[in-house]
Amino acid sequence: MILAAGRGERMRPLTDHMPKPLLQVGGKPLIVWHIERLCAAGYMHIVINHAHLGQQIEAALGNGAAFGVSIEYSREASALETAGGIATALPLINAEVFAVVNGDIYCEYDFSRLAGPSARLAAGHDQAHLVLVDNPPQHPNGDFVLDGSRVVASPLASHPSRLTFSGIGVYHRALFAETPAGEKAPLAPLLRRAIDAGRASGEHFDGRWVDVGTPARLAALDEELRQHHAA
Repeated sequence: MILAAGRGERMRPLTDHMPKPLLQVGGKPLIVWHIERLCAAGYMHIVINHAHLGQQIEAALGNGAAFGVSIEYSREASALETAGGIATALPLINAEVFAVVNGDIYCEYDFSRLAGPSARLAAGHDQAHLVLVDNPPQHPNGDFVLDGSRVVASPLASHPSRLTFSGIGVYHRALFAETPAGEKAPLAPLLRRAIDAGRASGEHFDGRWVDVGTPARLAALDEELRQHHAA
C-alpha cells in the first residue's frame, strides 16, 4: 500500500493544485519512483489511498498497467491519518501481511528486502517490521530504538541507537483489528503498543532517504537526482 492522502500543508503553494505524491523529482513523480521499485521487487498489486485532489492521482496512474502492476484506490472524503487510512483500505488488501510506504518520501530502498520480514510476520508473533533511517536534521531525536533486529521502547530522546521511522513498514492485519474503518486514527500508538509487547522487528537502512517535507527539500532532491543521472 502507498499512503497518498495527506494534504501536504508544508509544501504549499505547490500542493494547492497538485497532490504531494505527484510532485516531481529527477524527472518523475515521487509516487512513480515507489511504484517502479515495488514492481521490481515483485509487488504486483498496489493499493493507494487518496483524499486531497485524489482524482489527479488516478488520472496519472490509472490501473497501473503502464507500470506493470495492478493499482486499486481507497478513496477518502478527507484524510484519515495513517492507521485510519490503512484500516479503511484493508478490504482491498488480499493478504494477512503487507508492505506500506509513505507516498511523500523518496527512498532508494530495495523492497525485496521485505520478503524475509514478511514471512516472519506471517509465521508468528510479530505485528510490525519497521525500516529505520539515520535521523535527519529536521528530526534529530528520532522515533524508535533499534536493538539488533528488534525495535524496543526507550524513553530517552537522546538514546544513541534512536533512529527515524522511514515511512516504510510491513504490518500484520491484526495490528489494525481495533481501528475502525472510515475514522481518523494515527499509526504511532499502534506501533508503540506492538513495541511494548515485544512484537516489532526492524532494520537500519543507510542509503538515500529524503522526507520531502518542504519546497526547499524538494528542489534540492530534484537537483541531486538530475545531477546523479546526468553523470
